Amino acid sequence: MRQLGYSIIQKIYRKVRRVMKNQFYQMGRLVDVGADGTPTLYIDRVAEDVAINAVKKSSVSVNLLSEECGFLDNGGQYTFVLDPVDGTRNAYRGIPFFSVSLAVGSKELSDVVYGIVKNISTGDEFVAEKGKGSFLNNQQIAAVEVLPKERLSSVMLGRYCTAYAQVLAAQDNIRSLGAASLEMCLVAMGALDVYYVGREFMRVIDIAAATLIVREAGGFVTNRSGEILNMGLNLEERRSVIAACSMDLISRIVSGGVEQDKR
Repeated sequence: MRQLGYSIIQKIYRKVRRVMKNQFYQMGRLVDVGADGTPTLYIDRVAEDVAINAVKKSSVSVNLLSEECGFLDNGGQYTFVLDPVDGTRNAYRGIPFFSVSLAVGSKELSDVVYGIVKNISTGDEFVAEKGKGSFLNNQQIAAVEVLPKERLSSVMLGRYCTAYAQVLAAQDNIRSLGAASLEMCLVAMGALDVYYVGREFMRVIDIAAATLIVREAGGFVTNRSGEILNMGLNLEERRSVIAACSMDLISRIVSGGVEQDKR
């Protein structure tokens, strides 16, 4: 199962790179509406079709949950939770920060056993297997907390911004990068201390692989209330997310959000 998932990631990576080279100005073209009701762009469709074809041809029965096609039930014990292009807008605008993300689970986020996030621009691979740690390009990584004054956070800003996200933006050194899976992986490797999404916005396809990678690196993933994050493998649920290097840091962020809500 892991081998098939890894093969799909590599095929999507190669396909998207070819499209970037030969059809860049087609990447952002609207072609359909996905199963979750969001627009399907050309680059999303191209990448997802690679996965659908690979799963159909496989001798192993595996289900597929993806942004555009929804849930494809092939009667398998496991489900591939796929975001074919995370950071689509970055991709078609030429910002080199977007990925393909795949997790292997069965019913919910907590039972994911394998995850891989590949930065399509750089080729960097974040991989985790449950109970075996997290790795960047085959080198083990760990989430490491730094002094509060040096804290570097990634916060969802823009139209989905919450009032407390604006407070964090005023307090911390802030980045807002536009690709959840990669931003969470930066927490896993210690490049970021926090990734914060205050609204009930994130889908499991956005974060399934990265959640395992953060946790296997010694970090933590919760909702905005500080509860350990879990959700079903479907496109209906949406959740707030805090990924951080320590529960102490998450507790401080949560308490700050509670104080903000009281005002």
